[in-house]
Amino acid sequence: MPFLPLTKNEMTERGWDKPDFVLVTGDAYVDHPSFGTAIISRVLENAGYRVCILSQPQTDADYLRYPTPRLGFLVNGGNIDSMVAHYTAAKKTRSDDAYTAGGKAGARPDRAVITYCRNLRRLYGDVFIAIGGLEASLRRFAHYDYWDDAVRPSILIDSTANLLMYGMGEKHVVEIANRLAAGESVQTMTDILGTCYALPSKDYQYSSETPTRECPAFEVVSAPTKEGKIAYAKSCKMQQEEHDAVRGKRVIQRHGSLIFVQNPPMPPLSTEEMDAVYSLPFMRTYHPSYEPLGGVPGIEEVQFSIIHNRGCYGACNFCSLAYHQGRTISCRSHDSVLEEAKKITEMPNFKGYIHDVGGPTANFRAPSCKAQLKRGVCADKKCLAPTLCPAAEVSHEDYLALLKKMRDLPKIKKVFIRSGIRFDYLIADKNEEFFKELVTHHVSGQLKVAPEHCSENVLKQMGKPPVSVYNRFKKRFYELTEEVGKKQYLVPYLMSSHPGSTPMDAIELALFLKKEGMHPEQVQDFYPTPGTVSTCMFYTGLNPYTMEEVYVPRTAKEKAEQRALLQYFRPENREIVRAALLKAGRGDLIGSGKHCLIPAERYIGATGGKNTAQPRLKDKNGKPVIPTRTAAEAAAKRAEKQRFGAKSANRSDKSLTESPQSAERFAKSGRHEKLKSVPTAKGGKPVKSFTKFSAGKPKTKR
Repeated sequence: MPFLPLTKNEMTERGWDKPDFVLVTGDAYVDHPSFGTAIISRVLENAGYRVCILSQPQTDADYLRYPTPRLGFLVNGGNIDSMVAHYTAAKKTRSDDAYTAGGKAGARPDRAVITYCRNLRRLYGDVFIAIGGLEASLRRFAHYDYWDDAVRPSILIDSTANLLMYGMGEKHVVEIANRLAAGESVQTMTDILGTCYALPSKDYQYSSETPTRECPAFEVVSAPTKEGKIAYAKSCKMQQEEHDAVRGKRVIQRHGSLIFVQNPPMPPLSTEEMDAVYSLPFMRTYHPSYEPLGGVPGIEEVQFSIIHNRGCYGACNFCSLAYHQGRTISCRSHDSVLEEAKKITEMPNFKGYIHDVGGPTANFRAPSCKAQLKRGVCADKKCLAPTLCPAAEVSHEDYLALLKKMRDLPKIKKVFIRSGIRFDYLIADKNEEFFKELVTHHVSGQLKVAPEHCSENVLKQMGKPPVSVYNRFKKRFYELTEEVGKKQYLVPYLMSSHPGSTPMDAIELALFLKKEGMHPEQVQDFYPTPGTVSTCMFYTGLNPYTMEEVYVPRTAKEKAEQRALLQYFRPENREIVRAALLKAGRGDLIGSGKHCLIPAERYIGATGGKNTAQPRLKDKNGKPVIPTRTAAEAAAKRAEKQRFGAKSANRSDKSLTESPQSAERFAKSGRHEKLKSVPTAKGGKPVKSFTKFSAGKPKTKR
């Protein structure tokens, strides 16, 4: 089956006079099941509808490319929120975009869903528009926007769309299409699960048959006051609690004269339904028109990867997946996954390696307990954090059986797992067979895991297990790795500046990394993305589950300090780390002691004796700050005084301490013989001349 039409010519080549739907997306068109646009368009095609793709429109001519669709427009911002695609956590503009041809940034607008819908409304008038995808799903209620630093209204109201589909949209979109095709008015489509709509308050009908909860109004939660933030936190908790397909209630929120209504979630796909979706005729690559532009980089990570599950009951507070896909696990059958693997082996550029068999959490193949299927996930507690729920059923048997079958397929050399392994769930499995198989067969040199932090307080706010659990996992991972005779490593994901992380917590994490001998090359500064519990904490300073106050690193300066502490070992970070340590009263971590994070200030570098130091730090009164001398440095100082006398000892602060050798070791090395005036013993003549050293060679005499 060829790609769906991306141009009018491609549409007419199919013999169509007009499409049923035009799907507008902020991404380049990639027909791969890792891309939402591909799934929704193929699902509609399979249901008998004509779908054309409108990728990254920028001009009116782009929007008018096709005749007016018979049923309407479907709009998403792309695989990720358009603001996240454009800006870093420091609000700096990104220079690239993995979901655009050639990887170039700037092909999609800020707030893409709103921009696309408003342009469609301007050009097409009262046409039907439904929005979906991650950007719409996570911004469905009034939400804090990091880039505006303010609470914005529901994206449904901002965009002027008719309906909003949240979560995974296969069932929603087919029901909407069927009802539109049957001639039903959108005004009567108020009962579709997994959708949201807005209507004038006077037209809203309360029903005792439909349990409903009301969030504080937009005007209340958007007020930048203490009361407004308390209301926002309560609203966040309510929205998280009701995101469950079994027990979730209708949730409403007033926006001025309108009422925003969220229907309960659509039930997740069954195994048979998931199998049907992933059996659709995806081309598994980008549209050929992008080839001259260099292709679409986003395909590289997923082209030879397979998604076997959806949902995540790990539900970390900083992650949006649970609020988008839900906490109930749904998965594909072995036959479905193996059939996709066989298709991959027939691709011309396949080299024998399946890059990943995963999902939101790779090692989940079933709900955490059977009770979830009857009563839904618990509203007031989590399955894995802070400790494993006693009711949780831990087993990797089904996942391991799937991986073994895949390894036995012809043309497959290796099957790797690169998406997240939930290590606390893994270590809770008393049967180590999967752990051993993972280490033996499924690690491509490095295994990515996400301890995120080491501070108990920060981990609590993240919704993560204690660091002791990670330490047990790490210890056993390296034991098993050694047993099989391999050199494999853990690559831990770490996060700085998460709500709850004080300067002392950031220092604790730096000391943990030093103790463990870890030098992370990539770290993530907390990014307040829409719809997460952690973003609520960032905005309100409150944990919405407990309403307890939470420390929040807000300023760019403090966020930069906490990030630099995670990479304290980099020379370019030393001054910012020094400032952070002194501000926290931890000058004892500056120096040459084994526990120190950075060396003392340098005055003579290896540049022929030039003063290469940064300007001295000053306190709030403008006086120079002298770093606290550690016990090891003090001992070296005393030894030098005994050996060389007071004058040389004073000068050693500015030169000798730059060396990794202590003053005493320097004296024993024999290099002092190059001094022009050398003390002969204790009580010898004071040193009157001194030769500077760089790389062991005498330089200018003074």
